[in-house]
Amino acid sequence: MSTAPWTSEDPQPGDFDEVLATIESEYVERHKGDPAATLRILVSVEGEDARRLERIAEARGATPHDVVAELLRDADRPAA
Repeated sequence: MSTAPWTSEDPQPGDFDEVLATIESEYVERHKGDPAATLRILVSVEGEDARRLERIAEARGATPHDVVAELLRDADRPAA
């Protein structure tokens, strides 16, 4: 097991077995690993929040996607 599988750039087989064992089997699908795989997370923004996001993106000359990606990158940086 890795020392920190949740943050490791290369989690190893078995790293998450203990956690997966706590999840009901009906919610788990097992697949062979794919080193070329990517993860896509869909974020839903509605109402006034969606309008705010559009205004921020327009003011920056960016897309809402770019603004969300930048916010996530900024949130991961240590405070000055």
